[in-house]
Amino acid sequence: MRENDEAEPDQDDIEAVTRAVLTASRLLVAVSARSLATVEESITLPQFRMLVVLSTHGPSKLVALADHLGVQPSTAMRMVDRLIASGLMSRRTNPSNRRETELSLTEEGSRVVQDVTSRRREEITSILRRLEPGRRSALVDALDAFNSAGREPAIDEGIAHPHPLGWSDPVEGMR
Repeated sequence: MRENDEAEPDQDDIEAVTRAVLTASRLLVAVSARSLATVEESITLPQFRMLVVLSTHGPSKLVALADHLGVQPSTAMRMVDRLIASGLMSRRTNPSNRRETELSLTEEGSRVVQDVTSRRREEITSILRRLEPGRRSALVDALDAFNSAGREPAIDEGIAHPHPLGWSDPVEGMR
């Protein structure tokens, strides 16, 4: 009976933390959606993620891009076609291998990624300003531990981060 008594508080703690993280996740998704809604073009979150991947990794082949996003190449192709039609991506023959097509961001696509990321950062900063300094410090410690447990690399302040919106797993052959 003693073992169950000791195990239950840990489980209760895990459940409480899980609920808190899920709520925070919902808030962060809402912040992301609001920052994306400010873009003039009609871009879905998956399409924006594609733009971020290209912003992070540079020009890519369709199959590598689909693999990185965890979607089928046919799904990625539909997304690419819409983003090209919107003027946010371009497609060209790979100069080093004419049988390959290379996908990349246009200047407008890069601007959209920067603008949305900037708006997201501003809104998160606004939310954090409402916390007492001691709570912010505790949040940093908790999130650093959470990110470490999830193997997410930290963002160094003052350094242009190659993964401004996450999705940082490198993919072989992106270029």
